[in-house]
Amino acid sequence: MMRDMAQTPAPQGADTSAPVLPRLGGRRSSYRERVADALRAALIAGELRPGEVYSAPSLASRFGVSATPVREAMLDLAKEGLVDTVPNKGFRVTAVSDRQLDEYTHVRALVEIPTVVALARAADRVSLEALRPAAREIVAAAAAGDLIAYVEADTRFHLGLLALAGNAHLVEVVADLRGRSRLYGLTALVEAGRLLASAEEHLELLDALLERDEKAVAEIMTRHLGHVRSLWAARD
Repeated sequence: MMRDMAQTPAPQGADTSAPVLPRLGGRRSSYRERVADALRAALIAGELRPGEVYSAPSLASRFGVSATPVREAMLDLAKEGLVDTVPNKGFRVTAVSDRQLDEYTHVRALVEIPTVVALARAADRVSLEALRPAAREIVAAAAAGDLIAYVEADTRFHLGLLALAGNAHLVEVVADLRGRSRLYGLTALVEAGRLLASAEEHLELLDALLERDEKAVAEIMTRHLGHVRSLWAARD
């Protein structure tokens, strides 16, 4: 699950066979932030379940790192409302209500759709084409049923696309909303064969942007964000 830290020696006693830590969104980050990213990815993919209590040592063993950065990272996630602290036990993953999902999706639509449509007019072709490898990774991950790789590539694509608008605060807001909505049900989508269609929309969107087709961009974005509520947020 943790992909991007092969050069960092594992702490003594850690599982050295564990994959390396991802950098969600492709940003540079501290070790603590990368542990938080790994935990956040597990939350999004449903590997850490709502209502369950997890101790820092158990998570550290699972991810192949020491307990201290896991504990610190979970405190960061608690500030974001993703987990609650349980005294003397660990951290409980918070649930997301249907109303919250509706609100998060509504705000994302208000922010992302007009921003991406505007990019059909303003973004240069080189910058748009630079997102194609991430779009292809999303499709490959969906086809392979690799949810963590899917989440990582999907985050890089969407936040990278929004970054082309030149508004760093907007990117931060959307990143926060993505984390809060989480993508419960991805496993069920893979098993139902429905994730690949959503993944392929990233390539469809990129092609529409390159063709400067604002109407098509708006339609694809509306359909794609609809999956957050109707598909990606589906519960088992």
